[in-house]
Amino acid sequence: MSEDQDFSQFIARIKRKTAIDLSQYKEAQMKRRLTTLRLKHGYQTFEQYFQAMEQNRSLLNEFLDRMTINVSEFWRNPVRWSILMDRFLPEMITESPRLKVWSAACSTGEEPYTLAMILSELGVLQKSTLIATDLDNNVLQKAQEASYLERSLRDVPVDYRSKYFSPSEGAFLVSEGLKKSIQFKQQNLLHDTFDKGFDLIVCRNVMIYFTEEAKHELYHKFSAALKPGGLLFVGSTEQIFSPQQYGFETADTFFYRRV
Repeated sequence: MSEDQDFSQFIARIKRKTAIDLSQYKEAQMKRRLTTLRLKHGYQTFEQYFQAMEQNRSLLNEFLDRMTINVSEFWRNPVRWSILMDRFLPEMITESPRLKVWSAACSTGEEPYTLAMILSELGVLQKSTLIATDLDNNVLQKAQEASYLERSLRDVPVDYRSKYFSPSEGAFLVSEGLKKSIQFKQQNLLHDTFDKGFDLIVCRNVMIYFTEEAKHELYHKFSAALKPGGLLFVGSTEQIFSPQQYGFETADTFFYRRV
């Protein structure tokens, strides 16, 4: 069997087993990442590696951790968060204080907790619905534990740090009020259907790992999940070209409004 056939069969088997479609990720990046992982365990082919995962759950869990992208920070690109807080959210609150917000591919929770802090400061957190989803159950567990090293808090405003975090054994714990405000759920963006009626969807620094075809499908799904006038907030390397094809208009840099 050729190397390409070996990898193609691996993709098909993984899809049948987990419903994760690796073909919708950029192949070179994903193949490089998984080849490194396979060789670390001494398997010469992806067929051998898959058979080993069938017998060993810890290998499968490690594979799922490696193929998902778990990089997150509080207040990543602070200027963009300031625009959301100072301009867009007050506009939404004027229309309705009961916001429905989704942090998609939330990783270890920094992004939804940033959203929760902002909604709290604007006085609408308790009235709002805040959902956070990720493919990886392990990172969702970490998000729910809500314990972070100090370096993760470097961009958190000083007054927010004292108000929403408490030091504990060398780490910082998110306040119980913020923890209770977020509904964490497992979700496969490329496979699962989406809820509807969102005022705001935040999906940042994830789309860059998907193929153009997968991005195209996801932007249509995000558009359909938003209310008319709702916003999609994307990452700093994920500008949408021709947003009108998805029913969006550009509201600001990295913010797209559903028409």
